Amino acid sequence: VFQQTEFAKDRPIGYTTDGVIGLPLRGPQIDEKFSSFREELLATGMVQEASKSETSIAATYVTNSGFNWEGKPDDFQDEFVTMRVGHEFGNVIGWNIKEGRDFSREFAQDTLAFVINEAAVAYLGFDDPIGQQIDWGDGEIYTIIGVVEDLVTQSPYTPVKQMMFFIDESRAQYSLIKLKPGVSTNEALAAVEGVYTKFDPVNTFDYSFIDQQHSDKFEDENRLGKLAGFFTLLAIFISCLGLFGMAAYVSERRSREIGIRKVLGATIYSIVNLISTDFLKLVAIALVFATPVAYWVMQGWLQDYAYRIEIRWWVFALAGGLALGIALFTVGLQSLKAALRNPVEAIRND
Repeated sequence: VFQQTEFAKDRPIGYTTDGVIGLPLRGPQIDEKFSSFREELLATGMVQEASKSETSIAATYVTNSGFNWEGKPDDFQDEFVTMRVGHEFGNVIGWNIKEGRDFSREFAQDTLAFVINEAAVAYLGFDDPIGQQIDWGDGEIYTIIGVVEDLVTQSPYTPVKQMMFFIDESRAQYSLIKLKPGVSTNEALAAVEGVYTKFDPVNTFDYSFIDQQHSDKFEDENRLGKLAGFFTLLAIFISCLGLFGMAAYVSERRSREIGIRKVLGATIYSIVNLISTDFLKLVAIALVFATPVAYWVMQGWLQDYAYRIEIRWWVFALAGGLALGIALFTVGLQSLKAALRNPVEAIRND
């Protein structure tokens, strides 16, 4: 569970989350006068860039279909994740342009342009996507001007879906704001809140950090990992109590045998080994049965994730080594105690 969660956390997401906050634009004044809002944010000296967007980049959910393009197969049911953005969107999230260019206010035709991700290029079947035209119905012909690296905007455990970004600030009621690196976060947030309150004195300044939004996607796995860790420690503790009790019982029953062996010259090591070996054999047998069951259960759990780890053999070797080590330590303590007893007392008492 820990490996799977860390594997997804280390997955490249294609954009930066550092210092980027998301802010819903609930008031009509701030929505309609976003250009002025953006200019005043930049004037604070605390904000690097700001842009409108339809949703948070870490939580896209809007999909559309009905696109037509050259070479589209007959009866092909297309579906794309679509996102309305502002011209500065790419500068805010720092996406990586692989081909073509980003949106720019210098090109008026960018209002009918698409920036698509690499998954969309494969989905469309274009060898050279730049300049290709896509019909979105009602005579709206969009031109692909850029291709960006795949962005992980939904679950980090699933393949990236085909995405299209296009300019439509009138219907994008969310804002992404990039704070300047090196500035105090508290001071920057206070400055942004001041500008926000000026444009929208009614609604609450309800911001959230994009990196936290992304981290929240791992909440279920983190919770499962903590529960698994807790019950693992509990199982180890109960097992150690059982092993310790059994070792004490066996040592007591064989105290006369241990005493005679010591009188005949047996070493402490040989006596500890005598008692411990039987227990370690049982643990080894348990591992033989537990390993395939554990592998089968975890493989079934991992099937829920398209983006997942492969279970390596060393995981079971490590688990088995730890189990044997814990058993040896637990039983060894009691065995050592029995081996250090005075053999004369053990023989006399028995």
